[in-house]
This record gives sequence, structure tokens and C-alpha cells, in this order.
Amino acid sequence: MREPGQPSLDQLRVFVAVIDAGGFAHAARQLHRTQSVISYTIANLEEQLNVVLLDRTKRKPTLTDAGQALLADARAVALKIDAMRARAKALAGGLEAEVSVVVDVMFPTCVLVRILETFQAEFPTVALRLRIEAMGAVSQQVLDGHCHIGVGGWMSANSDAIERLAIGYVRLMPVAAPAHALAQMEGPIPISLAREHVQLVLSDRSALTEGQDFGVLGLRNWRLGDLGSKHALLRAGLGWGNMPEAMVREDLASGRLVHLPLIVDKSANYPIYLIQRTGTPPGQAGKWLTERFAEQLPLLLAQGY
Repeated sequence: MREPGQPSLDQLRVFVAVIDAGGFAHAARQLHRTQSVISYTIANLEEQLNVVLLDRTKRKPTLTDAGQALLADARAVALKIDAMRARAKALAGGLEAEVSVVVDVMFPTCVLVRILETFQAEFPTVALRLRIEAMGAVSQQVLDGHCHIGVGGWMSANSDAIERLAIGYVRLMPVAAPAHALAQMEGPIPISLAREHVQLVLSDRSALTEGQDFGVLGLRNWRLGDLGSKHALLRAGLGWGNMPEAMVREDLASGRLVHLPLIVDKSANYPIYLIQRTGTPPGQAGKWLTERFAEQLPLLLAQGY
């Protein structure tokens, strides 16, 4: 048996059109060709591939088993070429090929999802790379050149290599499971008592925040690099800690967690900044993305989150 030949892109497009249009005549009208040309193209494709793709014994041509198997390949090739052409057109128009963004784990997930969904619809040809990090690791990713844009929070050290623009904050709330000893107390809870219990603390290993603390009160603490793990340990009653209010709102409503009325002198709000490398402004898609982050967080705060 001879080896299959090399089908052309036009042959594959005609094959797909015949199936989608429902026959040779409909495909001919759709592609603005004669029916004989469509029929000849399919016959040549079958000759190239050394298989019969369509059963012509019926009034309407139907796929053979081989045709059914190869139709998915034909579609995939055509779609890939269309995507390549669209991306080339976008690049020629000045649109960047890729945008990489790193987002603080504290940033509200509902806002992040909404922004990313809209971005993919607005810029389908731009590849988006996403990282989720904690504290100084967000700035570190931008500083090291791994990400174009950072959306992150607290960082004790300043660097001339990066620029930060304040866009809002995340409300943090001290919480614990209902069975936790602190949750059993009535009235405001003195810090001296909170210090006696294990505090679950989010931390990271970046050099920018190494040895630094944010909102750490407990003399005994468990340091975690993952907010999801902290959430699970809090609900299990293994400690108390500060959590983004938006993330624990359902837990508070259902009673799985309770708010701890600690006596504190300062706000526990976690600031959020847009972070970029100095002198390297984002392209068209990146600029759109930074504008959405700057818009959406204040809107969420205005809604009481």
C-alpha cells in the first residue's frame, strides 16, 4: 500500500465545508465555486489520502468510517491555520504575542475570574500566562522579569527597578471556627489573649519579604504558603487568623467560621498595587489588563466587600 500524500489546506477546507453545508451543491454555493470543482477537490483529497471519505451512494453524501475519523483532523488543521493568521494580523497591528501576570493570592478570586474571562474574549490571539503568589513573591516575579504585570500587596523593601500604583485594598478579617476557644469569648478580645493561641499566618520565601511579618500577633504561629490550606485549617479549628473577607463571607453566613472581635489599634486592610518594571510600559493588551484591575477592585469595595 502506498503512503498517503500531502493534502492541501484548500482540500481540507472543502472537505469540512461539504459536511457542514450538507452536500456538494450547498458547499459550492458557500465557497462560490461550481459543484463539479467541489466534487473534483474531494476526489483528489481521497486520492491523496488513499481512503474513501464520503459514501456517494445515497442522495446526500455521508461520512465513511475513515471520513469520520479524519474530519476531526481536518477541522483542527483549519482552525489552527485560522488562529495563526489571526495572530499574525494582530502582531502586524502592534498587539503583543503574550502577556504574563502575577496576582497576589489575597486578590478576590471573583474579580480575577471576571477580568481574565473578559481578556480572553477581547484578545483571543494573545497568550496569557498567570501566576498566583503571596506577598513579596509578586513583586519578585516582576523584578526578575518573569512577569510583565504584577497585582500584589505589601512589600517592605522598595526598588527603583519597579513602579507601584495603589489601586485599593483587600479587607482582612480575624476568624476562627465556632469551637475555637477565642470564638467562645464574649465581647472584644484583648490582643494579649489572642497571642496565647496559635495564629495561622500566610508567608512566602521571597527575598523581598524574608523575615518580615504582616498582621502577625500570635506568639505561636504556623506559617503557610497557601491560602487554601490556611482556610482549611481555620475551618478545622486548628488556629485563628486573618482572611480576606470576600473569601470567608459564605463561611460566616453558614456558621463554619466566626468573626473574632479583636481589640486592635490599626486597620487590617491589605493594600493592593499594580506593579511593573520601570521604563517598560505594557503593550496594548497589557495596558487593557492593568486598566481593568485598577477599575474592578474599587468597584468590589464599593459593593461592601
